Amino acid sequence: MAEESAPGRRGERSEEAAAERGPGAAFHMFVLMEDLLDKLKLLSYEEEALRPHNMRPLSRHYFALPTNPGEQFFMFCTLAAWLISKAGRPFEQPQEYDDPNAVISSVLSELRSFGRPVDFPPSKLKTGCGEQVCYVLDCLAEEALKNTGFSWKRPAYPTEEPEEEEITEDDAELTLSKLEEDVAEEESDNEEDYIDLNVLKAQTYRSNMNNTAKQEEILQSTTDAAEWNLEVERVLPQLKVTVRTDNKDWRIHVDQMHQHKDGIDSSLKETRGYLDKLHNEISRTLEKINSREKYINNQLEHLVQEYRSAQALLSEAKEKYQEGSGGVTERIRVLSEITEALEKVKQETEEKGSSMTDGAPLVKIKQALTKLRQETIQMDIQIGVMEHALLQSKLKEKSNMTRDMHATVIPEATEV
Repeated sequence: MAEESAPGRRGERSEEAAAERGPGAAFHMFVLMEDLLDKLKLLSYEEEALRPHNMRPLSRHYFALPTNPGEQFFMFCTLAAWLISKAGRPFEQPQEYDDPNAVISSVLSELRSFGRPVDFPPSKLKTGCGEQVCYVLDCLAEEALKNTGFSWKRPAYPTEEPEEEEITEDDAELTLSKLEEDVAEEESDNEEDYIDLNVLKAQTYRSNMNNTAKQEEILQSTTDAAEWNLEVERVLPQLKVTVRTDNKDWRIHVDQMHQHKDGIDSSLKETRGYLDKLHNEISRTLEKINSREKYINNQLEHLVQEYRSAQALLSEAKEKYQEGSGGVTERIRVLSEITEALEKVKQETEEKGSSMTDGAPLVKIKQALTKLRQETIQMDIQIGVMEHALLQSKLKEKSNMTRDMHATVIPEATEV
């Protein structure tokens, strides 16, 4: 039960730690694994590391997700040993049945010798997967790339030749000729519905000439005022001149553009003040946050240094404890084997000593004789008891026979 509850507690602790670091900390191992795979491909790990052991290439998330702990741990040890040797350090290739604690401690000691920090317990590497495994292999891969003389460079983008732009006529562009054609078509379409201004001017001019010629003759109007009003009301709708606005006209578009520009300028004046005020408030808040952050960092710097040193001491103590516990278990197993062999030797010596002395068979014979005597005495007692029981039964039978004989004789005498 304790072993089953331990992984659950570890999972809860890891989830709490990921939540403290941020929401994206749980996916950091996937990014590390992808970077590690790219670096391994640069080092040709398939031909040099996997092919001699007949292993398959790694997937994108091989060390990020737990699938087979034994296989993953062996793959981790193999790649770590190969990367250390690739970085220029002699390292023996681990075997499948080696002590995992010893292999992990040697890998971590090599990683520290490269100047890389190790702020996690070595037991995190026994599972063969997780962020710590990806971190160790990624650091070793970087050291191997440094040893091989590889360096990252800026990406070289291909130069693209500028394409010649084809000048295409835009159908939406309104030319003067098209505008005149459209206006002429609309006038021809609307001749039936609307009165032409030129015709109206000619008619009014002729009517005015006629009126001036007849002015001398007309001295007094004979037309009724009511009839005149009715005629005016009848003719008035025909005298209205309406000019339809065309949305295709460029002048209307220009007016709309000016209107929109004025609206944008007016709204920009209002919003610019609010935006400037918001910008000033945000800048002041950021300055306050930066000053507070600097103050807190200065106040807590010595505590952070103490915490880091304590973490380093704790990790070293844990490593020493793991190494010592591995040696103690091995010695306990050897001690149990020696004690078992000693017990077997003692038993054999006792058996041989007892067989060489003659006292033991005599004692056994005496014990058998005494046992036989006791059994004969018991048999004699049982025989006596049985004889007594037979004698009693015989006497009882005789008494019964005599009683029966007397009983038969007396009735005969009475009958006579």
